[in-house]
Amino acid sequence: MTPCLLPLLLLLLAGPPAVWPAPPTCYSRMLGLSRQITRDFQSLQATEASEPCVRYLPRLYLDIHNYCVLAKLRDFVATPQCWKVVQVDALKDRVRKLYTIMNSFCRRDLVFLTDDCGALEYPMPATTALPDRHG
Repeated sequence: MTPCLLPLLLLLLAGPPAVWPAPPTCYSRMLGLSRQITRDFQSLQATEASEPCVRYLPRLYLDIHNYCVLAKLRDFVATPQCWKVVQVDALKDRVRKLYTIMNSFCRRDLVFLTDDCGALEYPMPATTALPDRHG
C-alpha cells in the first residue's frame, strides 16, 4: 500500500463524525425568521421614525402560534412602497418569504394556539422567570 493511501484509509475506517448538526426544521425556520423580522421592524422604527412611510407601516410583532399572523403578514406586504427607505423593501421581502413558508411549505407543521389579533399589535413580554408551581 502506498504511503498516501494510508491516511485516507484510516479516515474512511474512522467513520462519520459522531455529531452532525441537525438541519433546520420548518418550525425552527419559521420561528427564527419571525424573530428576525420583529427585531428588524423594531430597529427600523427606531432609526427611521421620521420617515412618513415608516410611521404608517402596520405594526409587526409576530407570533407564529397566533392564527392572525397570516393576515398580519399579508397586510404588511400589501402596504404602499417606501421608495426612500431600502430597509423597508428588504423587510417586506423577508415577510413575503415567511408568509410563503407558513402558507405552503410548512403548512402542516403549524399549530395555532390562539387567534387574538390584538396581541400582534404590541411586543410580546419577555419571560424572565419560570412560574412558581408551589403556589
